[in-house]
Amino acid sequence: MIVERTISEKVLQWARQYPIVTITGPRQSGKSTLCKMLFPDRDYVSLEDIDERNLAIRDPRGFLNRFPKGAVIDEVQRVTDLFSYIQTIVDHHNKEGFFILTGSHQFELMENITQSLAGRTALTKLMPFSLSEAYGRPKDLPNLDQVLYTGFYPRIFDKNLNPTEAMSFYVNTYIERDVRKLINVQDMTKFEIFIKMCAGRTGQILNLSSLGNDCGIDQTTVKRWLSVLEASFIIKLLRPFYKNYNKRLVKSPKLYFLDTGLASYLLGVHEASQLASHPLRGSLFESFVIAELLKNRFNSGKPDNFYYFRDNVGNEIDLVLDQGLKVSQLEIKSGQTVSKDYFKSLKYFSKINKDIDTSYVVYGGDNSHEENSTYVKSWRHLNQVSI
Repeated sequence: MIVERTISEKVLQWARQYPIVTITGPRQSGKSTLCKMLFPDRDYVSLEDIDERNLAIRDPRGFLNRFPKGAVIDEVQRVTDLFSYIQTIVDHHNKEGFFILTGSHQFELMENITQSLAGRTALTKLMPFSLSEAYGRPKDLPNLDQVLYTGFYPRIFDKNLNPTEAMSFYVNTYIERDVRKLINVQDMTKFEIFIKMCAGRTGQILNLSSLGNDCGIDQTTVKRWLSVLEASFIIKLLRPFYKNYNKRLVKSPKLYFLDTGLASYLLGVHEASQLASHPLRGSLFESFVIAELLKNRFNSGKPDNFYYFRDNVGNEIDLVLDQGLKVSQLEIKSGQTVSKDYFKSLKYFSKINKDIDTSYVVYGGDNSHEENSTYVKSWRHLNQVSI
């Protein structure tokens, strides 16, 4: 299955403008496949290969000198000492697109990039398939529950895998392979419980104390484990949007899983039909919309300027895009019938914020239209949401 990734145009553009392009993203999001498709004539090496990794550790100069015309270096965070040597090489050659680097852990990469490659590299995030990448045209989409259950990891579509089985292997690999290397988890069972408890809180305001109590860990550990999940692109912590509205505002982030297929597996959902009456179906739908809009931003090379708004009496906007002088607002509703209640929070926020640019409602129905000065968009038409 060959899928042209939406981000391709931006990656090729940056490869003509910067000596290095760095692509981060979760495991199995298609980083290696993308690089091989976009740079077929470039030497490719993966530091997952133990022999290549040992050579890079033992003799970094010798390792890099094998690629006089540059290369794609996959999972480069496995040998962080390479960054300083790469800096020296690109400064010497002064050539755009010399190295294409990929990595699955943005926090490891970012620290070293900040130190060694600042100003020399373009940075982008490749997430799993977007809705349009996975299914094509809106009319080709299956029903919503099937979309939420399947998720968007490319291998599921490429090999026609059972989503539950695929996510089971993914979680086991992630926990055993990555978590042990990143944080000193003495009791892996607690971490497994922790990630499942996080899935049960997707779309909800984060309560560190409650989460820690349910998992039997302290708040310091909760914060540390959340940072690992976020830096590994498993979750997104959506920060609150607040200015001086003369109101008491909620200042805790909201937690979202970035793939609903993974969240569904962790919630014990083993087939799409179970989602129809699942109590967290609305939260999964909200997570799906947030993730899709994030993918749209990343694929266009735009920053993540997403927030949410909630005051102490329950007025809430699911998504706020801060554009500096203007903001856009969006409400997310899983129901298939548009109700006047869908516009209530949008109207409230418009009254207290005179800088509203565009208002959207994304809902679980099939038809898109304009109503009450708001663009009402079906989940099938998410690519039409300019936010």
